[in-house]
Amino acid sequence: MKHHLLFDFTVDKAAKTVFITREFNAELPLVWDAFTQAEILDQWVAPKPWTSKTKFMEFKAGGRRFYAMVSPEGQERWAIQKYTSISPKTNFKLFNAFADKDENPELPGSEWDYTFSEQNGITRVDITIYNESLERLEKMIEMGFTEGYKMSMVNLENVLESLSGVSKQ
Repeated sequence: MKHHLLFDFTVDKAAKTVFITREFNAELPLVWDAFTQAEILDQWVAPKPWTSKTKFMEFKAGGRRFYAMVSPEGQERWAIQKYTSISPKTNFKLFNAFADKDENPELPGSEWDYTFSEQNGITRVDITIYNESLERLEKMIEMGFTEGYKMSMVNLENVLESLSGVSKQ
């Protein structure tokens, strides 16, 4: 039986916040790994034809990830993330900012809060992205964040399917 998987993407400009809820037909440990391991993140997080390359990632409270979205022409858009809290397999939070290639952040940034839950083999990820300014939220949207993130979620679904090695009925 094929499940209808929830995907909700809401932009609340008044609250300077993006709310994303997405379900995956995969077990929670695999979905958690896809969000917390650089080698898996780089396989799905960039909307095609862009790619992602992580320069470094230390997934722990106080740790950082420095990565770039790379265009087909080789243009790099760098970002830095600092993990502010981690509750294994249930939640992690980070501060995200665009950056230059030398890790200098372009402030203001945004706070991301990821919550994971599983029921009957379906994993749900709730993401809240609070932007420090309306201008930053509008810049994200202007840069194609909405379309790009939706494309990334399809990429993730495909990666999870290939990693699980089993097509669920």
